[in-house]
Amino acid sequence: MKVKDTLNLGKTAFPMRGNLPNREADWQKEWEENKVYERRQELNEGKPTFILHDGPPYANGNIHIGHALNKISKDIIIRSKSMSGFRAPYVPGWDTHGLPIEQVLANKGVKRKELPRAEYLEKCEEYALSQVDKQRADFKRLGVAGDWDHPYVTLTPDYVANQIRVFGKMAEKGYIYKGLKPIYWSPSSESSLAEAEIEYKDVKSPSIYVAFGVKDGKGLLDSDTSFIIWTTTPWTLPANLGISVNANFQYVLIEADGRKFVVAKDLLEKVVAEIGFEQVTVLKEFKGEEMEYMTAMHPFYDRTSLVMLGDHVTLEAGTGLVHTAPGHGEDDYIVSKKYGIEPLSPVNARGLMTEEAPGFEGEFYDKINPKVTDLLKEKNALLKLEFFTHSYPHDWRTKKPVIYRATTQWFASIDKFREQILAEVEKVDWLNPWGQVRLYNMVRDRGDWVISRQRAWGVPLPIFYAENDEPIMTEETIEHVAQLFETHGAKVWFEREAKELLPEGFTHPGSPNGEFRKETDIMDVWFDSGSSHEAVLKQRPQLSFPADLYLEGSDQYRGWFNSSITTSVAINGVAPYKAVLSQGFTLDGKGRKQSKSLGNTIDPNKVNNQFGADILRLWVSSVDYESDVKVDMDILKQVSEVYRKIRNTMRFLLANTSDYDVTQNRVPFQELRSVDKYMMIRLNDVIKTIREKGYEAYSFSTVYKTLVNFCTVDLSAFYLDFAKDVLYIEGEDNHERRCMQTVFYEVLVALTKLMTPILPHTAEEIWVFLQEEEEYVQLAELPEVTVYPNQAELLDMWQAFMAFRDNVLKALEEARNAKLIGKSFEAKLTIYPSETIQALLNEINVNLAQVLIVSDLDIAKVGETVPEAAISFDDVAILVEKAEGEVCDRCRAVKTSVGTHDSLPMMCDRCAEIVEANYPAAVEEGLETKDN
Repeated sequence: MKVKDTLNLGKTAFPMRGNLPNREADWQKEWEENKVYERRQELNEGKPTFILHDGPPYANGNIHIGHALNKISKDIIIRSKSMSGFRAPYVPGWDTHGLPIEQVLANKGVKRKELPRAEYLEKCEEYALSQVDKQRADFKRLGVAGDWDHPYVTLTPDYVANQIRVFGKMAEKGYIYKGLKPIYWSPSSESSLAEAEIEYKDVKSPSIYVAFGVKDGKGLLDSDTSFIIWTTTPWTLPANLGISVNANFQYVLIEADGRKFVVAKDLLEKVVAEIGFEQVTVLKEFKGEEMEYMTAMHPFYDRTSLVMLGDHVTLEAGTGLVHTAPGHGEDDYIVSKKYGIEPLSPVNARGLMTEEAPGFEGEFYDKINPKVTDLLKEKNALLKLEFFTHSYPHDWRTKKPVIYRATTQWFASIDKFREQILAEVEKVDWLNPWGQVRLYNMVRDRGDWVISRQRAWGVPLPIFYAENDEPIMTEETIEHVAQLFETHGAKVWFEREAKELLPEGFTHPGSPNGEFRKETDIMDVWFDSGSSHEAVLKQRPQLSFPADLYLEGSDQYRGWFNSSITTSVAINGVAPYKAVLSQGFTLDGKGRKQSKSLGNTIDPNKVNNQFGADILRLWVSSVDYESDVKVDMDILKQVSEVYRKIRNTMRFLLANTSDYDVTQNRVPFQELRSVDKYMMIRLNDVIKTIREKGYEAYSFSTVYKTLVNFCTVDLSAFYLDFAKDVLYIEGEDNHERRCMQTVFYEVLVALTKLMTPILPHTAEEIWVFLQEEEEYVQLAELPEVTVYPNQAELLDMWQAFMAFRDNVLKALEEARNAKLIGKSFEAKLTIYPSETIQALLNEINVNLAQVLIVSDLDIAKVGETVPEAAISFDDVAILVEKAEGEVCDRCRAVKTSVGTHDSLPMMCDRCAEIVEANYPAAVEEGLETKDN
């Protein structure tokens, strides 16, 4: 028998390497086959409900790293709630309508306008569902648990039927109306856009000052005078119908270089400098209200422009006189409406000028700017032209500029229930406090919601028209449409004539001949996803309304958070969510936005194949996701190193409890040594912090830091480090050894449960080696916080000891640097304590040499002279010397007793005693040593 065979060296089949890329899929398959998610739901039946409502990702293409951040975050929350006494089902969803899918089909050669509408919609649906399948596989590969066989999809008959009912309830309350007003219009998409579909990019635009000659100055201004306006959109001048001024501002009539002009008094100096006037004289001063109902001549058309009073006129830029084209601006539209002026918008759906803009017909709106300025020069109306760069709205899908264009659209009136929405915003628990301000301001400042779209792939607006063009959207007709959609899907709208879609025998006074037509526009996709509270939360028996939490990217304040609260307040009077949490965007390692053109995107599937999903999940837990987060393969490699440390810690614990039987060998808390009790109390702190400040606060980084810190500092660098001298060296049934194994096992079980929401694959791999009753750790509960006797006093005492230990480690390090010792086992320590340290060391009641991992240790009396060679600290001095004696072949300590035992000359007293007691036969036969 060899000396090493007398050691209790831990052994475990738990591998050092996780091999996660290859093994995770097998575990996931096993969980699915054994219905682990469903069993968790059954276990939680009857418990308090927690519903995280999934915001539907768009079904187009494989998932990206932002998807992974979002879905893993949700999974961590759902799993932690499910293991914390809540019934927390997770129903994933997908958003499936909209322009991107039409664009994909167009790129594949499908020509929308050449196909029957129903056939085209079938192709869209087929593609969308294929993307749902693709993304579902991607999300499941991340280890996300949920009801994947029964997701909600915004194109399914049940969903669209309930969306129609949301529309119907809003129509019933008078919130839906048709109107001609300027809205965001995307020539590249040939469709109206909502504010949520707008993004901003810098563009270069012309900046022009234009003179409008006075036609009727109401006795205050002569006809040889001109109003000066400023605009950055020359292409809108053909649509000019007025000039707006502020009633309360002071204006001046000036003579400048031989011509007379009107500008706001407070902007005079700036305008003179911008235009470059040289000789300027103020002739008259008057208030803006005195100019009301004056008229000016359009600079190049034979018509007049009315001077109107508008509160939107400011002194921030321009001249104080605002070019007003009611067909191309919301403020322009509002002020013109007060004066009975209808909008003029001489631009068609593709952005081409119409015959209502003589001289520019058929040209793209943005291309006529030079022609307009040339015409102004010709008419002596252009006072200044220059160019500047500024932020301008773009279509977030096509990335092309949008315009304000007056068209007839269907709107949801926000004004009618704006105050209700704002009141509900204030009731929601905004877990990012700035989120409340952001959404509140958006709701406060937004105009009415344009809900109609001029596209094909979407949910039809369930509106009919009588022969006299009167819109029909009654409770009866809308519910009938909803029932048809429930049975046949939304495409039935395009498969049948209007009369076949109306209730049998339906009549209307506006249709004496019984003829009807149907609306061809579809709904804004934000109406689709914004109806999910009705179509999902209220329809699925396992869910509830309102949801406890919505969690999405910070872009959803203008998107899903916004449309959801709008529709919910409109029909239910309450917000659809009790709390909202938002996440930042994913950036590359240098802090740049990820984009395919830069080649800096991270593919989650590539990460899974290289590192494993648990590494991606651990990364999610490590970041402050409320802000933008950096990620690249180097960062993930660093995370994998942290994972390796956690895994190796758990492996050491498993290896050293392989001969531990929890029913036979467990030592009660009161019988543990002081140091073991300390570790149990530290474990208790970890449980409390992770549960209360981590999972309950949705602070995954707190979970990550607490777990990693406990594994590296408390365990690896302290408890596990000196544990080897007990676990390996003492006899198998030694009390101190069983004390440490008890702590090891408690730590194993607790940490495995605590890491399950973040590292479910690794946790299940560990669970197989534990002696717990649950078949899967996912079916267990998170560990509870325990109150131990005298835990505060014990914690204080050991924290004081750890500060003392830090000083010992510093002294040992200095001795190492001075080449006095190599390993700490070569050292002998002499402690020169203060009274405080003396009391602490007496009270701590541990084998100090063992805990500090040195071979010999003496404690001098308080007040004893401290040698010069000692290193002094505030309350203690420490002398490090080379320990006397030989190295024990078994425990590796340096002891003077080595060589004093005839039968075991290579061992110290302690080891010889242990071996003689536990291996008498081997001692008689003679143990093999390194020398024989």
